[in-house]
Amino acid sequence: MIEYVVLDLETTGLEPSKDRIIEIGAIKIRNKEVVEEYTTLINPQMEIPERITELTGISNEMVQEKPYIVEVLGQLLDFCADLPLLGHNLMFDYSFLKHQMVNAGLKFERKGLDTLKLARILLPDLPSRSLQNLRIHYEIFQKDAHRALEDSRTTYLLYEKLREEFEAQQPKLFVPNQLIYKVKKQGPITAAQKRYLQDLIKYHRIELNMEIDSLTKNEASREIDKILSTYGKIMR
Repeated sequence: MIEYVVLDLETTGLEPSKDRIIEIGAIKIRNKEVVEEYTTLINPQMEIPERITELTGISNEMVQEKPYIVEVLGQLLDFCADLPLLGHNLMFDYSFLKHQMVNAGLKFERKGLDTLKLARILLPDLPSRSLQNLRIHYEIFQKDAHRALEDSRTTYLLYEKLREEFEAQQPKLFVPNQLIYKVKKQGPITAAQKRYLQDLIKYHRIELNMEIDSLTKNEASREIDKILSTYGKIMR
């Protein structure tokens, strides 16, 4: 790849249908050089779990005044243009973005390469092919681990190291493939769901760790079911 975009996300968890993006880091590479960067924190409209704050250093306070994901998707699309994507465990990041793009009525079909897959094939004897272990293996300096832009930089440098070492012998491995991840659009919470959820919260005197208006129809159903199974129905 002569020109490509390196992509990394930080999220509130591991499931794209339930969890939310809290940071995007992207770097545009042309002829092995960084030509442009894009990074932003995202307000996920929910509380960031403690374990995620401990891992990334991203707190609820840091994202409070930041844009919602729907506000930055257009910017990211413009940044990526039609270039292939590069990532470490790329389908993780792609799946989160695909969910958000589809819900926003946007297309996000891309080709890409995954440095994790490359490392599993090309470096089978390493005890771990995590980004940080590969970084140490290739003596790549990184300032902040588990921050999106820094992880993108490390992924780019790792990819170029792998290219330098292995591309001549195995050129087919370095050809981008179509990324396939199917997802159905999720509509927003309905007025009836919103009323019922608010009634349940008030009746049981509980707090929801996310903004009700940010829920999709499916998320609202899950939250209602969770409250009903834990606290029971409203007794009139």
